[in-house]
Amino acid sequence: DDSWDQKPKPSLISNLTGNTTPVHDFSKDLGMSKGSLDGEVLYPGEGDVVPWEPPQKPMNFLDGCLQLELPDFDSSLVSSGSGNNTVAIKFHAPNESSRFSINIAAQNNDNFNDILLHFNPRHFQRGGQLVINDRKETRWGNDLSVPLSQLPLMFGAQSTLIIQINSEGFDLFMQSEGNRVHCARLEHRADLPEGKVSLMLQFPSSDDYGNPENWQVFRVWWGRKPIMAGDISGVAGANTYDSVHKKKLFISGLSKLHMDPEVDLRRAELERAFRKYGGRQGLVTVSVQKNSTFAFVEVATEQQADLALLEMKDRYKLNKARRTKHEALIEKRAAEEAAASGKVTDTIDWD
Repeated sequence: DDSWDQKPKPSLISNLTGNTTPVHDFSKDLGMSKGSLDGEVLYPGEGDVVPWEPPQKPMNFLDGCLQLELPDFDSSLVSSGSGNNTVAIKFHAPNESSRFSINIAAQNNDNFNDILLHFNPRHFQRGGQLVINDRKETRWGNDLSVPLSQLPLMFGAQSTLIIQINSEGFDLFMQSEGNRVHCARLEHRADLPEGKVSLMLQFPSSDDYGNPENWQVFRVWWGRKPIMAGDISGVAGANTYDSVHKKKLFISGLSKLHMDPEVDLRRAELERAFRKYGGRQGLVTVSVQKNSTFAFVEVATEQQADLALLEMKDRYKLNKARRTKHEALIEKRAAEEAAASGKVTDTIDWD
């Protein structure tokens, strides 16, 4: 027999109420049984081993991963909740687990090099962080991080994650014995597929470096549910104006700078490296800060920024810079003032 330490343990809320949902099923209040009329249980299917868990020594994140098709998704119906828009996952990650992850992608995803939603709790990183992101052509975007201390238990307890897709983005909820917490929202960073299509749900077997994930998946449900998001003020990731700067690049993974002369050298280095993307005059705007490991470079045009991403990816770790809500409001205000004065705005320095 398995020892108690090896078995998934009931949540703290269950211990308090004495009303524990079976580990293999969703709580009844979710209405996600096999006989539900608004969806279907995708896992386990007939003949599936339950629970699914990653192999101990995967060759890569695809080796032994669990992939499920989310059928009959229509992006034109998600805002009303009248089409398939909700996936629920019953899982258990033990206390010793360092991380696990979930991906949602379109069918044409190049072996998950293109990902619409990446959900990744990291138990021991900076006191525990939920990291949410997207991926385009192998490049990760700017992540959204939420301290795990602010969220329901994701390690050491039976948990249910609910992902609901709407016209604004992916809403992430944790459900535990009747209590639902809106953890975060990842606003759409890429267009959803048009028409009635299937999305792909993936549970990777390892991280990008081959370190195995450590958790168990007991049940997956997919179907349609009314929009769950209520007041989103204060929800991490909501109303972030998550659009990219068309001409501004974010460069990360640089060596840390400690002195002003190092800042000047870094600025000169990046100006030389990106000069070819500065138009006829080779003018680029470089922002570097002391005690940082990143920099911003603004080039001449959106096309030049896209070209720099392609040509400089082997030399630098870079992405398009993203605006915060504050930056977007500054841009909007500047555009309104320019329109009132008859001027045309081009770029704004956000630093």
